Formats: sequence, structure tokens, C-alpha cells
Amino acid sequence: MEILQVIGLGIAAVAIIAVLKAQKPEIAVQISIIAGILIFFAIAGKLSAVVELLRNYAGKLNIDTSYMGTLMKIIGIAYITEFGSAVCRDAGESSIASKIEMAGKVVIIALALPIMTSLIEIIVKLMP
Repeated sequence: MEILQVIGLGIAAVAIIAVLKAQKPEIAVQISIIAGILIFFAIAGKLSAVVELLRNYAGKLNIDTSYMGTLMKIIGIAYITEFGSAVCRDAGESSIASKIEMAGKVVIIALALPIMTSLIEIIVKLMP
């Protein structure tokens, strides 16, 4: 049922934005941002359940918790980056949206370096 609320909120926001876009485009962008934030908070409970499930599996598989924390940060950065770039595109600023996406990718690579290093070390140990 939550998805129906999310869809309803999205459709209502789109209808309001369509009416306001011609007269007050700056308010239309603000409504788009607010709708995105409200949708995020509507699904935040589901995200915490996913995080808890991944933590349980990490505990069962004896995976270092710092890796799981890093993976959660990477996923969060990816979602936030996508949201920010979508807002910029909605406002007609595709060049800034591209820069935001590039910055997100750089941050993700920087966070992933310790995990990639560990994987390389494991591969080197397995090689004769």
C-alpha cells in the first residue's frame, strides 16, 4: 500500500508542477525537491530493513563490518547523487547535473579503494 501513497504523491506533485511551471518555474523546482524528499522519507523504513538484513548476512558470513559500512555509504552516495542530478536536470541545468554525477563517481571510487585493495590482496594470495 505504501507504493500507492508514493505514486499518489508523485502524480500530485507532477500535476502541481505542470500548472506552475509556466508561471513560476522557481516554485515548480522547489515543489519537485520537496516531493522527492517526502518520497524518500516514505520509503526510509524499507531501507532500514534492507540495511538490517545485510548486516545479519555479514555477521553470519564473518564479513568485516567496516566493508559493510563502506558499501552502505557507497549506496547512499549513489542515491543522493542521482537525486541531486535529477533535480538539476528538472531545473534545466544538465551541465551541473553531469558534474554532480562525476563528483559522486569520484567519491564512490575513493570509498571503494580499501575494498578493491583487499580483493586484490586475496587474489594475489590465491595465485601460485
